[in-house]
Amino acid sequence: MKEHWLKADWPAPEWVRTCVTTRQDGCSQGLFKGFNLGTHVGDELNHVLANRAELARKLGCRLAWLEQTHSTDVVEAAPGLVEEADACWTTETDVACAVMTADCLPVLFCDRAGTRVAAAHAGWRGLAAGILENTVAALGVAPQELLVWLGPAIGPQAFEVGPEVRDIFGSTAAAECFTPSERPGHYLADIYQLARLRLQAQGVTAIYGGGLCTVSDSLRFFSYRRDGQTGRFASLVWLDSATKN
Repeated sequence: MKEHWLKADWPAPEWVRTCVTTRQDGCSQGLFKGFNLGTHVGDELNHVLANRAELARKLGCRLAWLEQTHSTDVVEAAPGLVEEADACWTTETDVACAVMTADCLPVLFCDRAGTRVAAAHAGWRGLAAGILENTVAALGVAPQELLVWLGPAIGPQAFEVGPEVRDIFGSTAAAECFTPSERPGHYLADIYQLARLRLQAQGVTAIYGGGLCTVSDSLRFFSYRRDGQTGRFASLVWLDSATKN
C-alpha cells in the first residue's frame, strides 16, 4: 500500500484491512489531477481505469465498486459487477467494499470477530434517509458487536447548509450538530456528529474516526465543495485471507 494512503484507526482484528486513497500520484490530469477513481466525473476513462488497476494491485484484492446515487440501498459486494447502491457488505475474504467520496462521509464497518465488513457512502441525504441504519441491519449482527470508522469528509467549519437541511434531521440533531453561520439563515453542519447520532440510536457504541476535512486539505483530498468539478478518492475495507489464515 502507498505510504501516503490512510488506514482506519480502530481496534479491529488484524485481518480486517482498510485503505483510504488520496489524490497524490495517479495519472489523471487537469481538474482531476492525481489518483482519481471516479468514472462519472468527466475524467478520461483510460486514466481512471489505470488508477483503479493500480489500486487493486497495491491492495492485492478484488474491488467491489458501486454506482452511488445518495440512496439507502445496501447490496452484497460483487467484484466485476457495478451495482446501483450506496453501501455494500461481504463475509468473503479478499473482496474490498469500496465507496467513493469528495466531501460526503465514507463509513467503514466490521464486527468485533472480524467475520464481515461493509462500507457506506453517506452524504446528508443518505444520512437523513437511513443509509447507516440499513447498513447496520444488512450486517446481521448485534449493533453492540460492530466497530465503525468515520473517514475524511467535509468538516463542520466548511459545511454550510440552509434551514431545510437542519429541519430534516429533527430537534435533537439541530441542537447538537448545527450552529449558525455568518450568512443569515444558514448553518454550519457537523456531518460526523450527525452520523454518530444515527449510529448510536441503533445501538452502535464503538465509533471511531472523524475530524479529517476534505475541503481544507487540498493536498490529499478531492473536494466538490471546494473545487466543483473534481475527482473522487476511495475508502475501502476487506478481510485479508493471508493474515486471517
